[in-house]
Amino acid sequence: MATWQLTGDYFENCNCDVVCPCFASSVAPLTSRPSRGACDVALIFHVDKGTYGDVTLDGLNVAVIMHAPGPMADGNFTAAAYIDERADDRQTGALAAIFTGVEGGPMAAFAPLIATQLGVKKVPIRYSIQGKSRSSEIPAIMQMAVEPIPTMHPSGEIWTTLGHPVAPDRIALAMGRSGSTFADYGMRWDNSGRNGHYARITWSN
Repeated sequence: MATWQLTGDYFENCNCDVVCPCFASSVAPLTSRPSRGACDVALIFHVDKGTYGDVTLDGLNVAVIMHAPGPMADGNFTAAAYIDERADDRQTGALAAIFTGVEGGPMAAFAPLIATQLGVKKVPIRYSIQGKSRSSEIPAIMQMAVEPIPTMHPSGEIWTTLGHPVAPDRIALAMGRSGSTFADYGMRWDNSGRNGHYARITWSN
């Protein structure tokens, strides 16, 4: 197992109502049934600075999509990963190991829940931060964007400590902007107006 670390930015958009009951409800985390019975979620990442052994990961993007047929704690996820086409072979292997949870770190929390791994695709991935909004595009596959949910706080954002594996100590409550869609592997989602999160991330194994 290589030693790795990275810092960057992330956002996600799922099909739950705001706020997602998987992490915020009256029962144990991940045991609530998703708002619409099943969970369809995209998690998108931008690496500002990162190393995997002697491999540099700076500036690369990754997306992970997951479908859970019921409460997340029950597992039986279907998952797929998309890796920035700019990554060379060594960078691709490193990002695949990190973002599928094979070599520890936050994504390892999801690995035992995944029953069907659809694989890894190399694709062009755009990641953008504009003010408090995040957006990402994989041409012909995914168009996702989130913005903060309405708040009376003067900062314009609501930050919370949900214990989410990706950013356990500080994560923003957000929602999908209009046109937040995914279509691949026979799945088709429209998560516009649905639950979202974003955060800065600092990971290592």
